[in-house]
Amino acid sequence: MERAEKHEFVTSFNAEVSKAGVVVVAHYAGLSVAQMTALRSSVREAGGTVKVAKNRLVKLALQGTDLEHISDLLQGPTVLVYSDDPVAAPKAAVDFAKANEQFAILGGALGTTNLNADGVKSLATMPSLDELRAKLVGMIQTPATKVAQVVNAPAGQLARVFGAYAKKDEAA
Repeated sequence: MERAEKHEFVTSFNAEVSKAGVVVVAHYAGLSVAQMTALRSSVREAGGTVKVAKNRLVKLALQGTDLEHISDLLQGPTVLVYSDDPVAAPKAAVDFAKANEQFAILGGALGTTNLNADGVKSLATMPSLDELRAKLVGMIQTPATKVAQVVNAPAGQLARVFGAYAKKDEAA
């Protein structure tokens, strides 16, 4: 990489990471190309991005951002997994780490909060934004359906009573 390319990478990566809601740092030594491709596709499906770059360039890109405190995690062959959704990247990274023991999660950051490996794993167990939205919509719709049932119940009871009287009169 030439000096101009490095400078361009640092500025573009700085802009990308500044927008990210969460960043996970992991070691990837020993992973095959197929495994890295699987990691990239699973993270992309979750709405995140995987970036492998020189640690020195990443440290330069992190300067001046809220994520500067994770620079000490960047030692050895590291990969960054990040997303806007605070749960998507950790969930994808932890799921991949369960299937591949060469992929070791070192830690990460949630905004200005520093996360260790256990923090990333606990963040991965939380429901995603889409799941929370679905639960919220379900909770809002439930009272509406119950109200409709209560409102319709007296009318149904009256119809049954009238039907019973009609059958009684017909029998007599």
